[in-house]
Amino acid sequence: MAASEKKLKVAIMGAKGYPYVYGGYDTLIKELGERLVKRGVHVLVYNHRSLFKNRPQFVNGIECIYTPAIESKSLTQVTHTFFSMIHACFSDADVIFVVNSGNGPFGLISKVFGKPTAINVDGLEWLRPKWKGLGSKYFFWASKLATKFYDQLINDSDEMRRVYLELFNADSKVIAYGANPRESVDSRPIERWNLKSHSYYLIVARLVPDNNADLIIEGFLKSDSKRKLVILGDVPFEDKWANRLMNIKDERLLFTGYVTDPNELAALYSHSYAYFHGHEFGGTNPAMLKALGYGCAILALNTPFSQEMLQKGKHGWFFEKTAESVKSIIEKAEAAPEKMEEFRLIARSGLTQKYNWEHVTDQYLEVFESLARK
Repeated sequence: MAASEKKLKVAIMGAKGYPYVYGGYDTLIKELGERLVKRGVHVLVYNHRSLFKNRPQFVNGIECIYTPAIESKSLTQVTHTFFSMIHACFSDADVIFVVNSGNGPFGLISKVFGKPTAINVDGLEWLRPKWKGLGSKYFFWASKLATKFYDQLINDSDEMRRVYLELFNADSKVIAYGANPRESVDSRPIERWNLKSHSYYLIVARLVPDNNADLIIEGFLKSDSKRKLVILGDVPFEDKWANRLMNIKDERLLFTGYVTDPNELAALYSHSYAYFHGHEFGGTNPAMLKALGYGCAILALNTPFSQEMLQKGKHGWFFEKTAESVKSIIEKAEAAPEKMEEFRLIARSGLTQKYNWEHVTDQYLEVFESLARK
């Protein structure tokens, strides 16, 4: 093969791996990686070794490298990326793509080796309640270093671009996450939980403080709604805060834990009376994209990120960060079934071109090819 025909080789790291899907970064790597392979790119994904019992070298055309980590709640992710970065710098990858601003310092390694890099820095990690004290300081410092050591900074929303400009005087390219909309979703899967279409409100979130499930539950229980509140999510470790929520005894609350079956997930979204979005810190949120793609009426915490995604109220209503505000918005939604139906009907039109996975892939490919040429 002539040198000009050599395949572009992109190494991707910073998430749990492929085809493991747990959060937004894993989804990005799956959707982007598979599409890049179809476009003739050699994609290497660094997998967190301990999560994979079976370790095939290739999955759906993506080459998987299984690197270790120091297994602890605070060190797993960063040490996994550290080992992956060392490996990638000794490989023949043309470009290294890293996700998560916590991996900011490791750009120094690739700089020493002269490897072109891009990093998707995503949300305001240093503000999240789970990173108190040193953790918060680390994420702020790491995010700042990401702006110094990587060749291309990527944010997933205009609001996050503004934050990085303001805090770090660093510009970034905005590439959103994509969505996979589905029309007319069958309601039968929700019968597993004895639910009927539009008989419940829905939360889809990890049970961590910054997603505000506690606030939504408190406001919901104060309301006189006869519907249920279905909470889809959990935490992958023992956690007092999450346990306290799951131990609230009220027949209107239903905790499903994680739901991994795509048809059950689509049905739970699509047949909710309204979807509650309490996520506080971050850019384009994958759970919100699913809510739009599955045709939900959306009730969202009033943040600049939610305002951007819901086009300042065209695709949903906003509540403030108080239980009283949640109670009020439930009562407003209960009194306006025709407005909820209108939101459902226009939800998918909120998925503009920037949330299309093919368009997202075009933009990433452009970045990678440009970096490889340098």
